[in-house]
Amino acid sequence: MKSLYAYIRVSTTKQGEHGVSLQEQRAAIERYSLQHGVEIAEWFEEIQTAAKRGRPVFARMLRLLQRGKAQGVVIHKIDRSARNLKDWADLGELIDRGIQVHFAAESLDLHSRGGRLSADIQAVVAADYIRNLREETRKGFFGRLRQGLYPLAAPIGYLDQGKGMPKIPDPERAPSVRAAFQLYATKEYNLHELVAEMHARGLRNRRGGRVSLNGISRLLNNTFYVGVIRLRTGESFVGVHEPLIAKDLFEKVQDILRGKTNTKAFQHDLTYRRTLRCALCLQTLIGERQKGHTYYRCHTPGCETKTVREEVVESSVISALSLLRLNPEELALLRQAAEDYLASQVDDRESLRESLELRLGNIKARMGRLADALIDDEIGKDIFEDRKAVMLLERADVEHQLGDLTGAQASRAHRLHEYLELLSKAQLQYEFANSAERRDLLSEITSNRIVSRKNVVIELQEPFNSVANYLETYRCDLDRDIPRTSSHLVAMLNAWIERDERRKKAIVPIGFWRGDFGGEMKTAA
Repeated sequence: MKSLYAYIRVSTTKQGEHGVSLQEQRAAIERYSLQHGVEIAEWFEEIQTAAKRGRPVFARMLRLLQRGKAQGVVIHKIDRSARNLKDWADLGELIDRGIQVHFAAESLDLHSRGGRLSADIQAVVAADYIRNLREETRKGFFGRLRQGLYPLAAPIGYLDQGKGMPKIPDPERAPSVRAAFQLYATKEYNLHELVAEMHARGLRNRRGGRVSLNGISRLLNNTFYVGVIRLRTGESFVGVHEPLIAKDLFEKVQDILRGKTNTKAFQHDLTYRRTLRCALCLQTLIGERQKGHTYYRCHTPGCETKTVREEVVESSVISALSLLRLNPEELALLRQAAEDYLASQVDDRESLRESLELRLGNIKARMGRLADALIDDEIGKDIFEDRKAVMLLERADVEHQLGDLTGAQASRAHRLHEYLELLSKAQLQYEFANSAERRDLLSEITSNRIVSRKNVVIELQEPFNSVANYLETYRCDLDRDIPRTSSHLVAMLNAWIERDERRKKAIVPIGFWRGDFGGEMKTAA
């Protein structure tokens, strides 16, 4: 009785349960062995595609056959043995060496010219079937991408909704993804520290495990979070899913990752670290603790500015912030002026909409010309993809602005009122804030924080400097025009908001805008 191996295979676990399952293949081979008096020496079972080389079970079986451990092998059908011509060629070499290869579902004499030709034709057909399947899969894959749909598993922070549906934000993980970008943008964390911090905050990967260092790096580099799908090939597509991250915040994180900004670690979280500069040598003062006090020292040899105590700096800061204080009557007048001003901005909003639509049309036209340049061989594929990726990010940003125009106007009104609150409470908020919040407040309100010898000068930046000057003039003028002054101040603040939106500062403390004094962070834009 012949002693043969038996090989059965399916491509996926799902195929093993449906279609030509492993059980059906086994039953067919068992019937074949009974009919032809064959003894099955060993069963080789595999769940692996035959489209590519490298099946471990199949390769092990071939090695055993080459060593003469069995007289041959019984396989259900040709396409179960090989769907690529290289594996079929390996089987052909075994047949040429006299090793028997039988197919339970096909009566083929592989030692005859006609039988071998028929088997070769079936193997070529099986390989062509795979090539066609790949092509159709690729068409479907890129068809989805052109529709703005991501046909692969959702990244961390999103949930799958099934075929033909966009990914939606994961209510559990999406806030953590936003927090990861926001924290890294503060430059207070390196990647190792961010991994530990996000794990402590509950961020997990799709398997529920710890997000690795590579995982957090991929997350911070993934354009999917700003609404753009980018493949490993470099090709990019505009997604229809809701972005989790603002474009400006994403670009700020990219600058930090590429080393374009300073992320040097610090040992002590001193209140005025990296905020004070020597007026004589223009170097940043370095904070240090000596005998229970904090000093800020200029380390330039020979500089006349030596050290200044933190208490002196704090006194100067509070004095500068006190210039912005508003009493309840002044605040009420400014609020009314703000309402009147915002009511007059409706036409401006429509003009902005037209401007954005014109800009969007211009981007689409540029993309069309770029595609024509590729078709006409005026530029290469690599240049095309690089320029296309930039345009897609720009397009996604404009479309996001268009879609959120009404909400942005409401947000601007909300911020204007909060700025008015800030004017009345800046000094109080500063006194109750922690070190990080104080630095953020100083960064927003002051422009120069300089030390000359023992003197500390804190200068307010625009528009706060103009606000302080107006308030001083307004209070000293006996014939003051209160409505005019209030309207001018509101227009000044609104102009600052617009400028702030253009430079799109992404991170501010919640306490800075809301009036509470916690350390939680949020996106301002």
